[in-house]
Amino acid sequence: MSTVTVLLVAGWAIFWLYWLFAAFSMKRGHVPWSRELGIRVVVAGVVIVLYRLGVFRHYDRNTELWRGVLGLVLLAIGLGFAVWARLHIGRNWGMPMTQHQEPELVTSGPYRRVRHPIYSGLLLGVVGTAVALSWTWLIAAALAGIYFVYSATVEEHYLAKQFPDTYPAYRHSTKMLVPYVF
Repeated sequence: MSTVTVLLVAGWAIFWLYWLFAAFSMKRGHVPWSRELGIRVVVAGVVIVLYRLGVFRHYDRNTELWRGVLGLVLLAIGLGFAVWARLHIGRNWGMPMTQHQEPELVTSGPYRRVRHPIYSGLLLGVVGTAVALSWTWLIAAALAGIYFVYSATVEEHYLAKQFPDTYPAYRHSTKMLVPYVF
């Protein structure tokens, strides 16, 4: 296994361990699993089929050094952005599409740049993985992007109901996932 691969795996492993432990500090809420189960089943099914076809097992053995370094930098920036957003939102964080009992609208820090910085950071991390390992990982980035746009749209529906006076202005002034673009 190459040094770049080891660093990518270590970066993702550290991130997910942090994410798991940070989940214990969130406010309690309600996740409407039954209504959102369909999209999760479809995404999981597509990932399993692609994995069985060998899409994610392909690595470019002759990856140039610049690609490995650039991929690691993108991974670090992306996961760092997601962690910053998680730390900034604090106990208001929840699993995708969670409805909190005492919600607060956070519009500062990374949420000043994009409305869903955790999703943005994760997407950039997956793109970094694709750059460093294999362009076929862009399939994973596209699938994650589709799921994140769907989740963000559902979350925004709830936020618009919970914060009818403030959320529309915030939504109008801040992009969803990519600053100044989308």
